[in-house]
Amino acid sequence: GRHINNPDQRSVAYMSFHGIPHDRFGEFGRFIARYSPHRRERNAAMARRVGEAFGRWGLTIDLERDVEPLSFRHEGGSVTERHLLLALARKVMEKAGKGPGTVLFLERDLGVGLGGKVRGYLSDPGNEHYEYDLLGALKGGLNDRIYLPAGPECPKVGEFVGFARETGSILTYAYLGDVAESVTGDKKAQAFEDGYLDLLFAELGRLGVKAVTYMPTRNTDAQIARVKALCAEHGLIEVCGEDINSPRQGFVCEEIGKPWLSNLIEAAWALIGHEAAATGDASAGFLGEAAVRGYPKLDERVAAFAGIGRGGYEYA
Repeated sequence: GRHINNPDQRSVAYMSFHGIPHDRFGEFGRFIARYSPHRRERNAAMARRVGEAFGRWGLTIDLERDVEPLSFRHEGGSVTERHLLLALARKVMEKAGKGPGTVLFLERDLGVGLGGKVRGYLSDPGNEHYEYDLLGALKGGLNDRIYLPAGPECPKVGEFVGFARETGSILTYAYLGDVAESVTGDKKAQAFEDGYLDLLFAELGRLGVKAVTYMPTRNTDAQIARVKALCAEHGLIEVCGEDINSPRQGFVCEEIGKPWLSNLIEAAWALIGHEAAATGDASAGFLGEAAVRGYPKLDERVAAFAGIGRGGYEYA
């Protein structure tokens, strides 16, 4: 019943698999394929909801015609609400044009509240990032009108934990943290895990989650310091978790150049080393009995596997 790290839905968490051994990719494809049809059904229903909510302004989208061509579904990629909202953003631009017309339409007709920075971006018809800025505004202001809760497409966390163990992968919790002001303009000010973080980390340990990823460019130093302390207390690997939702974000994370975050660079090399060691023999990876017995201290194990990663390797 809590917001965990998903802004749109309670009791649902974003999780990621890191360090997937290269000979297990096929298993992951089959694992995901069991849930993809449910995801597509929900996407189609949300596309219909766009017409129900905004059809009176002539804003309708079709999943096959307008949304899926914006994605890499044809190569096995995901289709998310961001693709739906990009399709809607293009319909808005067709109707109102780039610039003040779109700002007026969003605020007066659609009831989207725009911050000063985003209003400035959308008032400029020459803005090279216009589509992404508009998409962010729609995600922050309209997503709750079209969003449908995820159900059958979400595995239970125990299944995720078991699949990670079976494949020799490292299951990772993605820390979001309370948001005061969204760096990318696509999130409302909202409380997430910070109010019950001790409880959350205890539960991650109980479940068998082995790592936590966080975002140095989005989280405050105080948030990161608290997460780092809890990772140390519970023996969880720290992973840099930057994601790119807008071309306004840099593709180089300057923050991890800070000395107190240098462990994130070492962890990245350790994940590469884990992939090398676990490919062909999952038990030889970072979480295998031999590694845990040989390097019981987490920082020593990270250094050992980082050495494997830096050494380079070949795989079939």
